[in-house]
Amino acid sequence: MGIPLCAENTRNKGGNTPWVYHYALKTRAIKEEIMKVLQNLEPASVFRFFEEICGIPHISFHEKQISDYCVNFAKERGYYCEQDEMGNVLITAPASPGYEDVPGVILQGHLDMVGDKMPDCAIDMEKEGLDLFIDGDYIGARGTTLGGDDGIAVAYALAILDDKTIPHPHLEVVLTVGEEVGLLGATGMDLSSCKGCRLLNLDSEEEGVLTAGCAGGMRARCVIPVCREKKTGTVYKVALRGLLGGHSGVDIHKGRSNANILLGRFLMLLQERTEFSLINLSGGAKNNVIPKDGDAEILLSSDGTEALEEAVKLFNAMTEAEYGTADPDICLKIEMKEQQEREVLDADSLKKVLDALNLMPNGVQAMSADLPGLVETSLNMGVVRLSGAELELDFSIRSSVDSAKKYMSKKIENLTLLLGGKIEFTGDYPSWPYARNSQLRDLCVEVYRKQYGKEPVIEVIHAGLECGILSGKIPGLDCISFGPDQNDIHTPNERLCISSVGRVWEYLKGILAEK
Repeated sequence: MGIPLCAENTRNKGGNTPWVYHYALKTRAIKEEIMKVLQNLEPASVFRFFEEICGIPHISFHEKQISDYCVNFAKERGYYCEQDEMGNVLITAPASPGYEDVPGVILQGHLDMVGDKMPDCAIDMEKEGLDLFIDGDYIGARGTTLGGDDGIAVAYALAILDDKTIPHPHLEVVLTVGEEVGLLGATGMDLSSCKGCRLLNLDSEEEGVLTAGCAGGMRARCVIPVCREKKTGTVYKVALRGLLGGHSGVDIHKGRSNANILLGRFLMLLQERTEFSLINLSGGAKNNVIPKDGDAEILLSSDGTEALEEAVKLFNAMTEAEYGTADPDICLKIEMKEQQEREVLDADSLKKVLDALNLMPNGVQAMSADLPGLVETSLNMGVVRLSGAELELDFSIRSSVDSAKKYMSKKIENLTLLLGGKIEFTGDYPSWPYARNSQLRDLCVEVYRKQYGKEPVIEVIHAGLECGILSGKIPGLDCISFGPDQNDIHTPNERLCISSVGRVWEYLKGILAEK
């Protein structure tokens, strides 16, 4: 349970409490430092809040500052607010005059963002804000993810609350933590005080699409023990770069390569041609991000150089043939270091690592038979780490069919056990089934027709949304999800469309204005 916070209880006889005073100073410093790049964009209020949000570190598991920022926002404006121990925030606003009898609405988004960056980027995303830039009609962040997923939802919600002239029914803003790592905040949040019966989830990335259902999912962490021995030889560094990467739900069907899988295939090619020893291996940043780079260190005897060069040529030809269209810039680089004695995997452990990388399932496993073009079941080997005495594999598993999700998790578990390892499942969340009848969906379609003069697309997606969890906590909750155009989310190429933000802002206000 959260401790209720409101404007009335943030003062004592001496004025602001120390927490409020110091946080207000910190907030002003943030505003003064970062309000530079987006200040001339419209809608001004939305981009003002978005830029402030981008100046506050808020990757998953590090949402305390952004959570406090939202609480302080509510206090300054006299709104009732709750913040629980996880950092989830609930802000309540009374209905505008004339809207007292209109069904209450929940505006919902998440506070955390995926923290991925380019290998040469020096920004510490746990402690530093983003370096924003404008490129035509798009906003990006230099070297890192932008966090439009889902910072723009937070910005929309705060902008609505900040403008007392915008008409709306009784409003509850639900902002969760840990969405990108298993919908943790939504799972743990107490919503028993919520009165809203309609939920607008602002966590979609394609304007003109109303999302009305999504897949469920879970995370899997496999740990496989390995043994080492000392060997002397020539050390080579293997660097795999240039992959597109992407969102493990939205982009999983696009035929892009997975750096962890490709590293495994390269090492298998090499083993077919010469003996080598493996020192370490790493790839990927998050289990819900298709990994775009990977690294390994190997040890070869002096007569293995020619076989290594041959394996590189074969690998390049293989990736060109298989990914020349979907992922055309794959680049494998080999750098010779020096003759060294190193701790390497013994033969049995090397076999286990190669088996894990090449036998574990990855990518699309089944397409929906009911909804053409929809991925039903997939998994993503998002992170691989080989260090010391263990190999770690982190997966994101998704499916719109619960039994298929369980089957895929069991398959990974059995393979892990066969390799002598252990497995842990976390963040299991339900799918959000499509509702045949939805008054909210009908309302959103009608408002869309009025604004755009055409029909919206209504779809079910393979990515995970919090609607399934939240509708399970509030009986009869009617949900829909939408948002502005965003490209390449979960990657440093992420872009947020400026003009789309403006159109969706008008669309959101139009929905709230309906009686």
